[in-house]
Amino acid sequence: MKRLAILGSTGSIGVQALDVVRRTPGRFEVVALAARKNAERLVEQARAFHPRVVALCDEGAARQAKELLGGVGPEVLSGEEGVTALATLGEVDLVLAAIAGGAGLRSTAAAIEAGKDVGLANKESLVLAGELLVARAAEKKIALLPVDSEHSAIFQALAGHNRAEVRRVLLTASGGPLRTVPAAELAEVTPARALKHPNWSMGDKITIDSATLMNKGLEVIEARWLFGIDPLRIDILVHPESIVHSMVEYVDGSVVAQLGVSDMRGPISYALAYPERLRLDLPPLDLSRLGRLTFEPPDPARFPAFTLAYRALEMGGTAPAVLSGADEAAVAAFLAGRCGFTRVAELCEEVLEEHVPEPLRSVEQALSASEWGRRRAEARVA
Repeated sequence: MKRLAILGSTGSIGVQALDVVRRTPGRFEVVALAARKNAERLVEQARAFHPRVVALCDEGAARQAKELLGGVGPEVLSGEEGVTALATLGEVDLVLAAIAGGAGLRSTAAAIEAGKDVGLANKESLVLAGELLVARAAEKKIALLPVDSEHSAIFQALAGHNRAEVRRVLLTASGGPLRTVPAAELAEVTPARALKHPNWSMGDKITIDSATLMNKGLEVIEARWLFGIDPLRIDILVHPESIVHSMVEYVDGSVVAQLGVSDMRGPISYALAYPERLRLDLPPLDLSRLGRLTFEPPDPARFPAFTLAYRALEMGGTAPAVLSGADEAAVAAFLAGRCGFTRVAELCEEVLEEHVPEPLRSVEQALSASEWGRRRAEARVA
């Protein structure tokens, strides 16, 4: 039985991971759960899965959780230190890192340092400090198992193949909720419209990133570090059906693709149970009913955000962290009605061009660079 610590248990990935645990009795033991501030949901999860310890980043939420539990149930920790403590518990075999944003980086780094295998659903960790984390994971001889559907697909398509024979990686993108919206209308897009993703149920931030295609740019940065692939050999392909989750092309022209229904429980279960596959009662993929699968190149003129990731990788060092921080602030401003949709990419570009990158030496430096990017974007909005 594999023992789990799920960081970000009340978010979309965490909730679906616990559903995988529920569907596969006897395969996993939930040792620890952590969340930012949703005390009520965390307490519900604690009562259902009986972890030994839980943690909430928000101090007030931690006090609320203790009151709701009434002294019965798991130990309750608080603050970022509490979450980091969960990531390093001796009895944990795998840490599912699913706390969104830069807030998840320290606990992810702590899990790696403690020699834990990590199911990586927190893309910002690799965007901010992928160069450092991947190197340290190799030194510790632990597995970084991708949870994003695209990176899980690449991971599966690489299995059993010689990495030296890879010609390129093809990251597929749904195109988001605004794929067919004319360029002239994009500036007037509202948050409500941008949040209506056609295929996936995700948090607000990642859904807006999907609408701008910034998520695909950030995934390019992830893939660069996770698989050791030169960015010039990572291409993006818009695939509205979201059935082909990504592909790997080899030097002989062969293309290996991973297909599946649009359900995150598939890649989550693969990371949790690796190297095994779990029997899930998800609906089968019926290609005959789908009829056809379509592909098209992304349009950088309408959705320039993804191109900024290639620019950040070219700049190197702290630049990807700055881009991530600027994007967090720009998306928050858009959701709050403080800037328009097209302004999100513009803000990110302006902040990135303002930055003078430094060689990346530590997690704290990466976090500081991300915070600098966030502050500069907020200042421009103001």
